[in-house]
Amino acid sequence: MPNLAKGSKKLLNAWAFYDWANSVYSLVIASAIFPIFYQALFKTAGVTSVSIFGGTIRSTPLISYTTAAAFLLVAIISPLLSGIADYVGNKKNFMKFFCYLGALSCMGLYFFSIETIHISLLFYFGGLIGFWGSLVFYNSYLPDVAFNEQQDRVSARGYSLGYIGSVVLLLFNLAMVMKPELFGFGEGGEASMKAMRWSFVTVGIWWILFSQYSFYFLPKGNKSGKKVSTKILLNGFRELKSVYNSLSENIQLKRYLAAFFIYSMAVQTVMLVATYFGEQEIAWGGDNAKTMGLIVSILIIQLVAVGGAIITSRASEKFGNIPVLVVINIIWVGICVVAFFIIDPIQFYITAGVVGLVMGGIQSLSRSTYSKFLPETKDTTSYFSFYDVAEKIGIVIGMLIYGFIDQITGSMRNSILFLVIFFMTGVFLLARVPRNKNR
Repeated sequence: MPNLAKGSKKLLNAWAFYDWANSVYSLVIASAIFPIFYQALFKTAGVTSVSIFGGTIRSTPLISYTTAAAFLLVAIISPLLSGIADYVGNKKNFMKFFCYLGALSCMGLYFFSIETIHISLLFYFGGLIGFWGSLVFYNSYLPDVAFNEQQDRVSARGYSLGYIGSVVLLLFNLAMVMKPELFGFGEGGEASMKAMRWSFVTVGIWWILFSQYSFYFLPKGNKSGKKVSTKILLNGFRELKSVYNSLSENIQLKRYLAAFFIYSMAVQTVMLVATYFGEQEIAWGGDNAKTMGLIVSILIIQLVAVGGAIITSRASEKFGNIPVLVVINIIWVGICVVAFFIIDPIQFYITAGVVGLVMGGIQSLSRSTYSKFLPETKDTTSYFSFYDVAEKIGIVIGMLIYGFIDQITGSMRNSILFLVIFFMTGVFLLARVPRNKNR
């Protein structure tokens, strides 16, 4: 494989292209087709709950608990794996493993059924682990492939490619679901369900196929020639502790991480519950209108997010990363307040557009800002593992708080409004991050 110089255009493109490969999971599986398929599966079977592990549980909390468990597992194992990867110097092999685990698990969702709910949830669980696990190593490549002044743009380029690629596949999958007869699946509801199953297979194929370009050009890692032994199995956790201890010497990074933990908790929660909020709280006027409306909203978010990531990158070059993040968090406050009052589909579409604009911006800029604040080190995987663990723990906490408020108040609107506190806290903490010449 070619040994490309750091900062070279081909290497940067190869890194960013992995977003094109794997983002189809987050859109097709996490946001669009699978949630619709999952709900339709239970509705067709005429049941609302299943027996699992000796108990009975409704379909909605079942998938929520499975998702939370996957995030917890990623938070636990990523330090272990990143430590081993840094020690041996083969982070690309680990990235490949999680890529293939996620892609093959997506393909396994073709067999998802209520009758085999245990193995079915295992495929869903594997897809989550594969997607988020590979991101630990993918993100850690950013300071390895890009110079400081390149990181904002290349991070935004990655997110933009991801949004575009995922929309391309989603449109193809939607054509399969809405016109199944054109693809040889027959006609009617059963044909649409079969088309959804095949859409899961296309996600796996897309993910594996397009990731090969990134794998070909990305460096293997900082080769050490060392072998994995039982002595270093816990090395990742020791490195995580070392990263935590080093924060006392890097006030800028420490304060930024505190701010990121708080506002990311709210951002990720909104992204995970947006579809369910739209389904329950918006007056669509029928099941078909609801399904189409939710899909259109998701497409709006994805397409607008491309421009959001680019605009944010350009703004950060002019005004600095932290001031732009402060403004984005303030916009998120407005979104949560507005969401409390919206009822009509058109209001939901407009809100989705604004969400897309700031979603793409805050994700790409948060990643590149963290990369800029890192000290001079070759141990980038451990630092990004720490970043990833903070994000995942935040997701678990955010979802638990969101669900608790929803449960005791009986309204998701109250939960959305409560997230204002997290965004306002994020603004306050970001304002305390020291500035430097690199902004």
